[in-house]
Amino acid sequence: MINIPNFLTLFRIVLIPFLINCLIYKYYTLALGIFILAFVTDGLDGLIARLANQRTLLGTYLDPLADKLFLVASFITLSITGVVPVWISVTIVSRDMILVLGTILMDMIEMKVNITPTLAGKVSTVLQFLYLLFVLFFITGDKNPESLFLLMLITMAFTLFSGFHYLYRGFLK
Repeated sequence: MINIPNFLTLFRIVLIPFLINCLIYKYYTLALGIFILAFVTDGLDGLIARLANQRTLLGTYLDPLADKLFLVASFITLSITGVVPVWISVTIVSRDMILVLGTILMDMIEMKVNITPTLAGKVSTVLQFLYLLFVLFFITGDKNPESLFLLMLITMAFTLFSGFHYLYRGFLK
């Protein structure tokens, strides 16, 4: 049975194709609304799971997967459409792919890997959401998102740091 937090997480995944279409066809205001809805449901699912004691094994895996799918789809689409520099998407997707493939490899050779989220990983995810949220705010307000350069650098620094931290904690420690 699916509880409310898991339903909200699944809802976030279902929003992805709608977001991608809005970004491709430059319906940025609608894309911003979808993005805000996803951001809110991401916070709500965790809050409800904790407060109502509705944490599940499915939610433990599904929530970070939903975040990654949503963010990766957003970054790739915004890079393809020329809104976000391609190197940002390459960095984020590469980091996530290295971690996922490394985890799968370790599982295949029956080595236990700690895949619980870290503070650095959570900060990285929040910064990625915020960066994209501000990019969409700027686009809908006819402002140049290139002025978000400092936020972009901070986001990339945390993304790389959290990637190395996960590698150290999960594989090298």
